[in-house]
Amino acid sequence: MKEIILQTKITEFAADELPEDFRKLADTALRAAETAYDRYSHFQVGAAVLLANGEVICGSNQENAAYPSGLCAERVALFYAGAKYPDTPVCALAIAAISEGRQVKNITPCGACRQVLLEVENRYNHPVKVLLCNADCILQIENAKSLLPLCFDGGELPGASHS
Repeated sequence: MKEIILQTKITEFAADELPEDFRKLADTALRAAETAYDRYSHFQVGAAVLLANGEVICGSNQENAAYPSGLCAERVALFYAGAKYPDTPVCALAIAAISEGRQVKNITPCGACRQVLLEVENRYNHPVKVLLCNADCILQIENAKSLLPLCFDGGELPGASHS
């Protein structure tokens, strides 16, 4: 038997300790949460994507009575960024949420959003810093792969390059 230990480095910041561009990104994600269509969950999530060209793209969760038809804020923002700027790498993604009129204490992306983040990193061969904008602090994760250990990255699909 062999034991494998996986570790993830997470850096915790107070809002005023963040670099200016990331502080603005966190603020933008929180404002984006206010645009959520959250008729069913009453849980507003906002995401802000910083692109390598300096553009910021926002998204918010969009719900639907047929639950699988809705979309998370992270994927709304990432897919829009990919459609509008298909050749521009994503540098960072900030996520914030509001529940019952207050910013939540702990927000993380769902598994589907983590998988999409991983695909974005692979698409541009560029790490995406992830900022989890919680009520009391901001957690920074260095890349999407850190959020999804033992991930499926498509490397075993037919025609994939094997490095």
